[in-house]
Amino acid sequence: MVAILLLFSTTKILAQEAQTAPQFITVTTMHWNMENDDFDMDTWKSVEKEYLDKVTMKNEYIMSSSFYLHNLTPDNTELISVRTYGSWADIEKASQKNSELQKEAWADETSRETFFKKQGAFYSNEHSDEIYSTMPEVTKPLLDNSKDMVCYVRKTHLAFPEDGKNDELRTLFTENFEKIIKDNPLVKGYYPNRHAWGADGTEMMEAFFFDSLADLEKMFDGLPDLYEKAWPDEAARKERGEKFGKYFTGVHGDYVYSLVAGLSK
Repeated sequence: MVAILLLFSTTKILAQEAQTAPQFITVTTMHWNMENDDFDMDTWKSVEKEYLDKVTMKNEYIMSSSFYLHNLTPDNTELISVRTYGSWADIEKASQKNSELQKEAWADETSRETFFKKQGAFYSNEHSDEIYSTMPEVTKPLLDNSKDMVCYVRKTHLAFPEDGKNDELRTLFTENFEKIIKDNPLVKGYYPNRHAWGADGTEMMEAFFFDSLADLEKMFDGLPDLYEKAWPDEAARKERGEKFGKYFTGVHGDYVYSLVAGLSK
């Protein structure tokens, strides 16, 4: 456990050296109001676009913001709101700033209440929040999110082996990134994150971006060849896999979402 905690402490320090890089990411899982008989996707987008333009875009403490819709997940009612911040303190500052900007955008209390009633009608009261700390192995940042993209999320769980070594895990993880992910032309963006606050302290979450579901499938199909090319000797490859695998429980979850074009900062 100490070794793995050291790994992610080192990760945090490395990330803090890059002042422009997000340090934390908040993930809010919301659900559609299934009793809203007047639901219209275009209307929802226009309401959230208004909030984006009047509040989120003007909030200097929010580094980025985006929405994701269910594609291939266990719950078709869910939608995800993701925001990134430069520090833990900025999360609280951003919330306070939002309140100020909301009052500026809808100065009249009645109009403000009307807007948020309209916005809130799209969602159920159920939601959950997670905060992750970012990791430095990021490739191909999404500079243009003006088009819908496929976001594949893989959630794995750390196993905390007694013989775990910080240097070993750090090396194995970095090698995977450098040889399998970094230069993969199918992967348009890659963002690994580690649990910071939320329901499961063992969780590690990786987000991969693709142009299409077909490209996601191609990535999976091509992985065996990439591993064989990176580590040609079969015995050494197997030994490496076992060494890396001991740091994880072997249980993972797969989720596919669609990035909503036009609702991103």
